[in-house]
Amino acid sequence: MNISIELTLTPLQDNFEQPIIAFIKKLRASKFTVLENPLSTQIYGAYDEVMPFIQQEVKTAFENVDHILVNMKVVKSDRSNYEPHF
Repeated sequence: MNISIELTLTPLQDNFEQPIIAFIKKLRASKFTVLENPLSTQIYGAYDEVMPFIQQEVKTAFENVDHILVNMKVVKSDRSNYEPHF
């Protein structure tokens, strides 16, 4: 089963850019399809492969920053090729 995940990582500190950059670089280095925009990052792949990867990367981010928030939306389908039809 393929899924699409939208992630927004928000460190609650003054120096917020570096943890975000490190998180996105880890996602980019994965074997999964990763798309970015100014507000979030999307990752696409098989559920049983993506979820353990995301779990580990979120845990790493949480261990490296004292106060941090992650928003995640999960859709059951691969939406990486979505194009508006309007």
